[in-house]
Amino acid sequence: MQKADATDRRLLRQLQAEASLTTADLAERVGLSPAQVARRIERMERDGVILGYGAVIDWRALGYAVAVSLRVTLDKTQPRAFDEFLAAARMIAEVDEIQTFLGRVDLRLNVLARDMAHYQHIYRTNILTLPHIADIEALMLVADVKNSESLAL
Repeated sequence: MQKADATDRRLLRQLQAEASLTTADLAERVGLSPAQVARRIERMERDGVILGYGAVIDWRALGYAVAVSLRVTLDKTQPRAFDEFLAAARMIAEVDEIQTFLGRVDLRLNVLARDMAHYQHIYRTNILTLPHIADIEALMLVADVKNSESLAL
Protein backbone atom coordinates (compact mmCIF):
# COMPACT_ATOMS: atom_id res chain seq x y z
CA MET A 1 0.00 0.00 0.00
CA GLN A 2 1.19 3.44 -0.92
CA LYS A 3 1.03 6.20 1.70
CA ALA A 4 -1.79 8.70 1.19
CA ASP A 5 -0.49 12.04 -0.05
CA ALA A 6 -2.13 15.46 0.31
CA THR A 7 -4.24 14.91 -2.83
CA ASP A 8 -5.50 11.54 -1.57
CA ARG A 9 -6.45 13.18 1.73
CA ARG A 10 -8.34 15.95 -0.13
CA LEU A 11 -10.23 13.27 -2.08
CA LEU A 12 -11.02 11.35 1.10
CA ARG A 13 -12.26 14.51 2.84
CA GLN A 14 -14.61 15.18 -0.07
CA LEU A 15 -15.87 11.58 -0.11
CA GLN A 16 -16.43 11.57 3.66
CA ALA A 17 -18.49 14.75 3.36
CA GLU A 18 -20.49 13.56 0.35
CA ALA A 19 -19.94 9.99 -0.85
CA SER A 20 -22.32 10.41 -3.78
CA LEU A 21 -20.07 12.87 -5.65
CA THR A 22 -19.30 11.88 -9.22
CA THR A 23 -15.74 11.49 -10.42
CA ALA A 24 -16.15 14.70 -12.41
CA ASP A 25 -17.36 16.59 -9.32
CA LEU A 26 -14.46 15.25 -7.26
CA ALA A 27 -12.00 16.18 -10.00
CA GLU A 28 -13.28 19.74 -10.05
CA ARG A 29 -13.10 20.06 -6.24
CA VAL A 30 -9.55 18.73 -5.90
CA GLY A 31 -8.05 20.11 -9.11
CA LEU A 32 -7.37 16.87 -10.99
CA SER A 33 -8.69 15.30 -14.17
CA PRO A 34 -11.51 12.76 -13.83
CA ALA A 35 -9.12 10.03 -15.02
CA GLN A 36 -6.59 10.88 -12.29
CA VAL A 37 -9.34 10.87 -9.66
CA ALA A 38 -10.65 7.52 -10.89
CA ARG A 39 -7.15 5.98 -10.71
CA ARG A 40 -6.54 7.30 -7.20
CA ILE A 41 -9.93 6.11 -5.93
CA GLU A 42 -9.45 2.70 -7.55
CA ARG A 43 -6.02 2.39 -5.87
CA MET A 44 -7.41 3.39 -2.45
CA GLU A 45 -10.25 0.87 -2.83
CA ARG A 46 -7.79 -1.86 -3.86
CA ASP A 47 -5.46 -0.99 -0.95
CA GLY A 48 -8.34 -1.14 1.53
CA VAL A 49 -8.26 2.56 2.41
CA ILE A 50 -11.81 2.99 1.06
CA LEU A 51 -13.88 0.09 2.34
CA GLY A 52 -17.20 1.01 0.77
CA TYR A 53 -19.89 3.60 0.25
CA GLY A 54 -23.25 3.78 1.94
CA ALA A 55 -26.10 5.76 3.35
CA VAL A 56 -26.05 7.07 6.91
CA ILE A 57 -29.49 6.32 8.33
CA ASP A 58 -31.05 8.09 11.29
CA TRP A 59 -32.59 5.22 13.25
CA ARG A 60 -34.79 7.68 15.16
CA ALA A 61 -36.45 8.77 11.91
CA LEU A 62 -37.44 5.13 11.39
CA GLY A 63 -39.25 4.97 14.73
CA TYR A 64 -36.50 3.62 16.98
CA ALA A 65 -36.53 5.80 20.10
CA VAL A 66 -34.39 3.67 22.43
CA ALA A 67 -30.70 2.77 22.17
CA VAL A 68 -29.09 0.65 24.85
CA SER A 69 -25.44 -0.29 25.09
CA LEU A 70 -24.94 -3.64 26.79
CA ARG A 71 -21.57 -4.44 28.31
CA VAL A 72 -21.21 -8.19 28.47
CA THR A 73 -18.73 -10.33 30.37
CA LEU A 74 -18.63 -13.96 29.27
CA ASP A 75 -18.05 -17.16 31.20
CA LYS A 76 -14.70 -17.93 29.61
CA THR A 77 -14.39 -21.34 31.24
CA GLN A 78 -16.06 -22.66 28.09
CA PRO A 79 -13.54 -22.93 25.22
CA ARG A 80 -15.98 -21.72 22.51
CA ALA A 81 -17.74 -19.07 24.61
CA PHE A 82 -16.80 -16.14 22.35
CA ASP A 83 -17.60 -17.92 19.09
CA GLU A 84 -20.95 -19.26 20.30
CA PHE A 85 -21.98 -15.94 21.86
CA LEU A 86 -21.03 -13.95 18.74
CA ALA A 87 -22.82 -16.35 16.39
CA ALA A 88 -26.03 -16.05 18.44
CA ALA A 89 -25.77 -12.26 18.95
CA ARG A 90 -25.34 -11.68 15.20
CA MET A 91 -28.77 -13.26 14.67
CA ILE A 92 -30.61 -10.60 16.70
CA ALA A 93 -31.88 -8.05 14.19
CA GLU A 94 -32.07 -5.23 16.73
CA VAL A 95 -28.37 -5.57 17.60
CA ASP A 96 -26.77 -3.10 15.20
CA GLU A 97 -23.24 -3.14 16.58
CA ILE A 98 -21.00 -5.70 18.29
CA GLN A 99 -17.54 -4.86 19.61
CA THR A 100 -15.02 -7.00 21.49
CA PHE A 101 -12.65 -5.68 24.17
CA LEU A 102 -9.69 -6.66 26.30
CA GLY A 103 -10.31 -6.16 29.99
CA ARG A 104 -13.10 -6.86 32.46
CA VAL A 105 -15.81 -6.35 29.82
CA ASP A 106 -15.54 -8.75 26.88
CA LEU A 107 -18.12 -7.34 24.47
CA ARG A 108 -20.44 -4.44 23.84
CA LEU A 109 -23.74 -4.82 22.02
CA ASN A 110 -25.74 -1.85 20.80
CA VAL A 111 -29.47 -2.56 20.77
CA LEU A 112 -32.06 -0.38 19.01
CA ALA A 113 -35.74 -0.59 19.97
CA ARG A 114 -38.92 1.29 19.16
CA ASP A 115 -39.71 1.97 22.83
CA MET A 116 -39.01 0.57 26.31
CA ALA A 117 -41.59 -2.21 25.97
CA HIS A 118 -39.93 -3.33 22.73
CA TYR A 119 -36.51 -3.17 24.40
CA GLN A 120 -37.74 -5.25 27.35
CA HIS A 121 -39.07 -7.86 24.93
CA ILE A 122 -35.73 -7.99 23.05
CA TYR A 123 -33.81 -8.17 26.32
CA ARG A 124 -35.91 -10.95 27.85
CA THR A 125 -36.42 -13.10 24.76
CA ASN A 126 -33.16 -12.57 22.85
CA ILE A 127 -30.39 -11.08 24.96
CA LEU A 128 -30.83 -13.08 28.15
CA THR A 129 -30.93 -16.31 26.13
CA LEU A 130 -27.49 -15.68 24.60
CA PRO A 131 -24.98 -18.33 25.66
CA HIS A 132 -22.16 -17.98 28.19
CA ILE A 133 -23.16 -14.64 29.79
CA ALA A 134 -21.52 -14.21 33.19
CA ASP A 135 -22.47 -10.55 33.68
CA ILE A 136 -24.32 -7.89 31.76
CA GLU A 137 -24.66 -4.14 32.31
CA ALA A 138 -27.06 -1.89 30.40
CA LEU A 139 -26.33 1.75 29.59
CA MET A 140 -29.17 3.68 27.99
CA LEU A 141 -28.32 6.38 25.47
CA VAL A 142 -29.51 9.78 26.62
CA ALA A 143 -27.90 12.04 24.01
CA ASP A 144 -25.36 11.94 21.19
CA VAL A 145 -22.83 14.62 22.06
CA LYS A 146 -20.45 13.77 19.22
CA ASN A 147 -21.16 11.17 16.61
CA SER A 148 -18.77 11.17 13.70
CA GLU A 149 -17.65 8.39 11.42
CA SER A 150 -15.30 10.65 9.53
CA LEU A 151 -11.56 10.78 10.05
CA ALA A 152 -9.77 14.10 10.42
CA LEU A 153 -7.62 14.19 7.28
